[in-house]
Amino acid sequence: MPHAASPASRPVTVRAVPIELCQFLKFGGLAATGGEAKQVISQGLVLLNGTVETQKRKKLLAGDRVTCDGQTLVVQVG
Repeated sequence: MPHAASPASRPVTVRAVPIELCQFLKFGGLAATGGEAKQVISQGLVLLNGTVETQKRKKLLAGDRVTCDGQTLVVQVG
């Protein structure tokens, strides 16, 4: 049986950094609403650069990797 592939990352371009983690989840499509984003963060379901992150307003910078629900997004500035 094939094993699940490790999550492939995809870049998400934001206008400026820093951007708050909860905003980035919503902007990147990993959460439908800001409330949902805050909920998954507080439940410990979000990884920032491979480590569980529970600060909803954690400031993200270019190159940061956010993983949630098997998807990894990389912060890019455009």
